[in-house]
Amino acid sequence: MYAQILEQIRARIAAGDWTAGQELPSIRALAAGLKVSVITIKRAYLELEAEGVIVTRHGKGSVVADAGNLAAELQQRKLDGHLQAAADLAAQLGLSPEELEQRMRSAYRESSSK
Repeated sequence: MYAQILEQIRARIAAGDWTAGQELPSIRALAAGLKVSVITIKRAYLELEAEGVIVTRHGKGSVVADAGNLAAELQQRKLDGHLQAAADLAAQLGLSPEELEQRMRSAYRESSSK
């Protein structure tokens, strides 16, 4: 559940649903809404703060960080994760870097022609 919470918050920011300076739900409110432990939400918020995605002000709550182009940066991180997963799978299948690159180029062409 913890990982899902992190991903959902990152996704909302990356999509532009939550913009810089926007207040996030309180830890208690989000925990009650999701029916999870306050500790789970606190842990997620602490990790997001360590990543520079949110800023927490004691007694005032958490807001989306004002970091230039945070949404684009989060999208880049997501892409890097997918590329790493593809590289790991290609290695497991015994594909060469050239074969992986060729497949990636083909997938990109298909995607950009839609």
